[in-house]
Amino acid sequence: MHNNARRYSQLIKEEARRLGFMFCGIAKAGFLEKEAPRLETWLKSGYHGKMSYMENHFDKRLDPTKLVEGSRSVISLALNYYTDQKQDDPSAPRISKYAYGADYHDVIKSKLKDLLQFMREQIGDVSGRAFVDSAPVLDRAWAMQSGFGWIGKNGNLINTKAGSFFFLAELIVDLDLEFDIASDKDYCGTCTRCLDACPTDAIISPQVVDGSRCISYLTIELKDDLPTEFRGKMDNWMFGCDICQDVCPWNRFSRRHDEPSLEPSSNLLKMSATDWEEITEDVFKQLFKGSAVKRTKFAGLKRNINFLKPIK
Repeated sequence: MHNNARRYSQLIKEEARRLGFMFCGIAKAGFLEKEAPRLETWLKSGYHGKMSYMENHFDKRLDPTKLVEGSRSVISLALNYYTDQKQDDPSAPRISKYAYGADYHDVIKSKLKDLLQFMREQIGDVSGRAFVDSAPVLDRAWAMQSGFGWIGKNGNLINTKAGSFFFLAELIVDLDLEFDIASDKDYCGTCTRCLDACPTDAIISPQVVDGSRCISYLTIELKDDLPTEFRGKMDNWMFGCDICQDVCPWNRFSRRHDEPSLEPSSNLLKMSATDWEEITEDVFKQLFKGSAVKRTKFAGLKRNINFLKPIK
C-alpha cells in the first residue's frame, strides 16, 4: 500500500501543477487538536462579528472525518492571485486584488472537479468533496499541516517563496496517501508591519484578528450600516483590503499569476473616482458579471463608496 500511496500522491501533485495550482500538499484527515482551543477563544471573544455561521459545526470544523464520511486525506491546494496591475486612478475607491477577475470560487471549484475526475480515472473509485471557502474547513490549518507555510501575525498563511497572495482550497478524500511534513516554523520574527499598518486596529495581537474590525469584513460580510467609528479609517477601500499583505516583507517574493480568468478587465481598472461615485446598477452588473464583488450587491457597494466620502 505504501508504494501506492507514494505513487498516487506524486500523480496528484503533478496534475495539480498542470491545472495551475502553485502548491499541493497532503495531510492525514483527523482532529485538529491545536486549533480547537484557538477557535473556541476566538469565537468567545466575538471576533467573528456578525458572521454567525462561524459558530456552527464546531466539531466538523476541527475534524474533516465528521464532515466527509470515510475521509483519510486532506489535499490542500493554493492558487496564486497576485498581480502588479493597479486601478488607474489613485484616488478611486479600491478593490482587493483577489476580486479583480472572475469569482475565485468558480475558478477553483472547476479545477478541483478536474482533479477529482483525474484521480478517479487514474486511481479508481475515489470518493471525496471539494471545498473552496464553502464549508466549515480551516484552510490555513490544513495548509500548515501539509507543509505550505505558517500563520503570519496578520492571520494569513505565508510561504517563504511565494508570500501570501493566494487562495486556499481542499479536496477531502477517502484515499490513503503519503503525507507531507507539517510546517512548524514561524518566520515573522520581530516584524510588526502588519499590526502597525492596519487602520482599524483589527490585528489585536500576533495571529489574533478581530474580524469585526477588519475592513474586508466591514465592506463585504457586514450587511448593516457601517459603524461610524470607522469613518475616515477605511483608507479608501470599498471591497476587501490588502494593507496587511501589501506591507508584509514576504510579499516581495510574490510573482504575477498566470491564470487568465483572474485578469482584471480594463474597464474595471479605468474607473475613476467620479465613475465609482456615479455608478449605476447596470454598470455594476456589467463590471462584476461572474465576479466575487457580487457578494456585496449593488446596494452594499454604494453603501461602502458613500461611507468613504468625507463628511462635509
